[in-house]
Amino acid sequence: MFQIQCRLWILCISAILLLFIYNITLTLKLMYTPLCPKEIAAERSSKIIYKKCTKDIVQPNQNDRTFNLDLSLGRWDERRKYKLFDNIIVGDEYSLLSSSFRTCLATQSSLEKLPSIIEVSNHWNGPVSLATFAAHEEELNSLLMYVLFLRKCDIGIRNKIAFHLAITRERRPKSFSIDFALLETLDCGKPLEVLKDLLKDVNKGPNKWRSKLPYPQNHLRNLARKTCQTKYVFLTDVDIIPSKGMAESLDAFLEKAECKGQCAYVVPTYEVDERVAFPANKTELVRLANKGLARPFHHKVFIYNQYATNFSRWQNQINENPAVHVSHPVTNFEFLYEPFYIATDTVPPHDERFIGYGYTRNSQVYEMFVAGYEFLVLSPIFTCHWGLQVKRTRPPWREHQNNLNRKQFDGFKREIFSKYNKDPLNMMARKT
Repeated sequence: MFQIQCRLWILCISAILLLFIYNITLTLKLMYTPLCPKEIAAERSSKIIYKKCTKDIVQPNQNDRTFNLDLSLGRWDERRKYKLFDNIIVGDEYSLLSSSFRTCLATQSSLEKLPSIIEVSNHWNGPVSLATFAAHEEELNSLLMYVLFLRKCDIGIRNKIAFHLAITRERRPKSFSIDFALLETLDCGKPLEVLKDLLKDVNKGPNKWRSKLPYPQNHLRNLARKTCQTKYVFLTDVDIIPSKGMAESLDAFLEKAECKGQCAYVVPTYEVDERVAFPANKTELVRLANKGLARPFHHKVFIYNQYATNFSRWQNQINENPAVHVSHPVTNFEFLYEPFYIATDTVPPHDERFIGYGYTRNSQVYEMFVAGYEFLVLSPIFTCHWGLQVKRTRPPWREHQNNLNRKQFDGFKREIFSKYNKDPLNMMARKT
């Protein structure tokens, strides 16, 4: 009897051990078997890898650094030239800020200009919607790495900014990877040096074509605008830096603003010499302008770009109300005017037939004018662009793109006339 009991006991213990070993083996298999059978095991320790497989994602427990990005999804633009992805990574406080502020800053950037968002984020305390562009797989890898680098190093960027993405149809990436081991070594104190290293292979060798590729500004502007969650949108380029505290001061103004009809609130934009500090207020900006260290944006490159804002009238106002207010209306609107403005997102979209440089912003502002929008210049807030610009610094391919878009504008202005049955600038009789 005792022998039978011993045998039963041994069998039970053996069964428990076998079951335990089986469970351990199964757990290890689930933990270490890749979701995609073709993945390289050596990469898994330091990278998050995206491939074509059931889940598309292999993640080494990096949930705080992952992108909401499946390259097989996204949405096409109307001409199926670009694929767009909303909210690939969203600021930790973006939703809260969108419900707390009346205005979202919507902007767009290529990888080369992305460092400007550091200063933008430092000056703008509301939500920021940032649309980015990658022309091929190497650029996408560098772009995503730099986004994570900025989020790692700057709490404002990590909290405020929702990032979006556009890629080309012809050279669209099929996968992307992020080297987290490399990310940990990048120096937060040297954002420009980090970018320079990431850009080494983007525009060289087989990717030389990238430097002349038309940049889809209007696609990105629409993408940034439409992903804002606030009533008002302040649409800028990434290297246009707002004066400090603008989001809060705009909130106070917009709470009481009375607009009869359709209004766009223009923010004066200046070029500022890189040798000086960013002006702390309007008084300091005017002082710099009087010394030749600041001037209206594009004043030497293309004066009509901002001319209708009437900077002289804006600068000559002294002892004015420190709260944001309307300085004056734009009374001399002319073709090619392209101010940076705050408006509701009911304004006409940016026409996506204009790709590259030329007729991208001014075509949309022209349609606003034909549609009956009133442009009102605000004070004392302003925006700045670093560097006094001159024409000789511009590459020749920009003029080529401008000429192509000039031809596109002929069809555009006819459509605007047909849509509104108005031609206040007599554009139908003009050659553009």
